[in-house]
Amino acid sequence: MVTLDGASLTLDDLAAIAEGTTVRLDADARQRVAAARVVVDEFAHHDDPTYGINTGFGDFAEVRIAPESLAELQVNLLRSHAAGVGEPLAPAVVRATMALRANVLAKGFSGIRVATLELLIEMINRGVVPVVPSRGSVGASGDLAPLAHLALVLIGEGEAFVERPVTGGVTAAGQDSVTGGPIAAGDDSVTGGPFRPTLLSGASALTEVGLQPIRLEPKEGLALINGTQPSTALLGLALHGAERLARAADVAAALSIDGLQGSTTPFDPRIHAARPFPGQATAAANLARLLADSGINAAHANCGRVQDAYSMRCAPQVHGAARDVFAHVRRVFDVEANAATDNPMVFADTREIISGGNFHGAPVSIAADQLCLGLAQLATISERRSDRLVNPASSGLPAFLTRHGGLQSGLMMAQVTAAALTSELKTLAHPASVDTIPTSGNREDHVSMSMAAGLKATRALELARSVIAIELLCAAQALDLLAPLTSSPSLMRVHDLLRQHVPTLAHDRSPAPDIARITALVARGELDRACAGKVN
Repeated sequence: MVTLDGASLTLDDLAAIAEGTTVRLDADARQRVAAARVVVDEFAHHDDPTYGINTGFGDFAEVRIAPESLAELQVNLLRSHAAGVGEPLAPAVVRATMALRANVLAKGFSGIRVATLELLIEMINRGVVPVVPSRGSVGASGDLAPLAHLALVLIGEGEAFVERPVTGGVTAAGQDSVTGGPIAAGDDSVTGGPFRPTLLSGASALTEVGLQPIRLEPKEGLALINGTQPSTALLGLALHGAERLARAADVAAALSIDGLQGSTTPFDPRIHAARPFPGQATAAANLARLLADSGINAAHANCGRVQDAYSMRCAPQVHGAARDVFAHVRRVFDVEANAATDNPMVFADTREIISGGNFHGAPVSIAADQLCLGLAQLATISERRSDRLVNPASSGLPAFLTRHGGLQSGLMMAQVTAAALTSELKTLAHPASVDTIPTSGNREDHVSMSMAAGLKATRALELARSVIAIELLCAAQALDLLAPLTSSPSLMRVHDLLRQHVPTLAHDRSPAPDIARITALVARGELDRACAGKVN
């Protein structure tokens, strides 16, 4: 169980919650929330206008609302702002969004009631996942449309999935926490058995798990939707996958370098100490450790080759640059996940409510764009190594890694797929954060497009995973063709893992299932475990 206190939520915590870990509210946070609510109740009875409490929203900020209509104002806010379109966000992204929003509310600057926050937390814990369309936010005043769809379920409206236990031994399909694609069934958090998500109305979803909808009080609707949490959830889960992919990319590069009978000299630590980028040093050390004691490497020690191609020799520099980008993105995530992004903000200690702009998603959108750049670097250099592996002019191996060229095409098309994915990924590297389009009667005259950037990062991770998987497929085949020579003990464990799921290509077959199986291994971090501490 993860405790939400508004200050200490980590990326690993978020990934765990997205996959089903339960949460609870910190006791001190409960007191802060209650104290802020007292201030809101005071302002709700004042004659002075206070944005979002007794005024309209956006360009209606100067319109006063009668005291008897303040609760209706909050309900209308959720209904009117639930204008999203497109395919729903993956359930795990929604769970992460709910956790992030609950964590922000726990800071005590939002003015929500404790009971409303606790209902949101119970929805997380009891498997109620609101249906949240993925498009409709420009990332200013927060991700209003996605959060409005989410918040509707708290008042018994909208739609939600409920994770019902499956009887009769049927295996249920879940979804990948980033891509939304199918993965193996999960377990019901209560019964321990497999579950199947069932789509229900918001009211029915709450009833199904023994909860009751709440009646909104002044400012609560605004407190539920004013923030960057959907964008931040996309960023965080994509980052979590990207960090794992960076380690898999080092493993894939090491396999390819051995399969191409490359040199380990470029990974000498003295070279990288002279250009001390942290990511570069880590990647170089990973490659050196992974290739240590390779029989293949020892067999060509005196081959006379002076220098390898850049995709081999410069792997630490390129992988390291991506790692350093990911490190920066993590710093942004760590701040945003524990930041107050409301407007207006409630300061209980001075009994003030102050308008500001912490809802603006610029930090998130720029970070998500940078994440795409890092993923593009990992994928483009990986595709080049895959090309070298299938090209006999650069590999010294049978063309397209088959011993029966002509009659068979081997892994010819696997590399073509890598090229196609890499080309698409390059288009995703174009930044969303540089775009802005005025909204809300030109009051919101500069917006961040953080949701678009987060969705882009999600897609970029999906593509980059498959590109790395294709390199692993080709590199494993190259090692088979170099037998009886063997790679290092670490890399042979990786090879054995791959061969447990994908047999050697002796005769042509569809590579698509093989690519999918290896992609799943990468996504689950199983390559890391196979390396037994040799990759950081």
